[in-house]
Amino acid sequence: MILCIDIGNTNITFGGYEGMALRFQAHCGTDHRKTEEEYAMLVEGILRLHGVAPSGIEGGILSSVVPSLRTVMARAMELLTGKRFLTVSSGIKTGLNIRMDIPSQLGSDLVADAVGAMAKYPKPIVFFDMGTATTLSVIDKRGCYLGGMIIPGLRTSVDALADQAAQLPAIPLTPPGHMIGQNTVECMQSGALYGHAAMLDGLVERVEAELGEPVSAVMTGGLAGIVQPYCRRNIVLDQRLQLDGLRILYEKNLPHRRENPQI
Repeated sequence: MILCIDIGNTNITFGGYEGMALRFQAHCGTDHRKTEEEYAMLVEGILRLHGVAPSGIEGGILSSVVPSLRTVMARAMELLTGKRFLTVSSGIKTGLNIRMDIPSQLGSDLVADAVGAMAKYPKPIVFFDMGTATTLSVIDKRGCYLGGMIIPGLRTSVDALADQAAQLPAIPLTPPGHMIGQNTVECMQSGALYGHAAMLDGLVERVEAELGEPVSAVMTGGLAGIVQPYCRRNIVLDQRLQLDGLRILYEKNLPHRRENPQI
């Protein structure tokens, strides 16, 4: 089994692959204070929960937007499995033509998303990754990664509003009873969910106008499933996008890799 790990600011996602089949997917909270031994024990528990022994892990790959945890998790996985995991960083083979001013600034999570999107959807592609931040990325019809946007995330925005406005409470991100809210909590929930969905719809439309052609629209990330039902555009919800991209990157960087790893 190949273990793919994505370390985000809020959550860490794990995916176990046998060949191209995703056998399990799991999540835990990101904790900057944990040591490599603590993460090794945590991941061992996740593996055993899904019927996998650490000795059954033949290799792995990880991406991280939390620099302090990149090395900690890599050491934890070597301690647990005896294998040295690949890390998504500059120098790794991606197959991407990144057209940004400073290509090395592209986060490893978005690299994995882009590789997954290129393998799974017709170009051009717009994809959103919705976590602590909501990011928009654009891949043109030639397969070039053009760039995108970084937007305050849904939960981040709602929490900031409650923190900065004395009379507004912290709220759960649950569906409001009405689009036109009838009390403070409903108004905040409606503004968060319908507002974010309308933003995504509008951004897809504007990207299409700039490119001059229709796009495949995809969304992923921990908060994507909450917003997708409120979108009017056909934006595909793909919660495997990043893990599938990591699996492809793993294959691309094996010494005797397959020439065209696919989903």
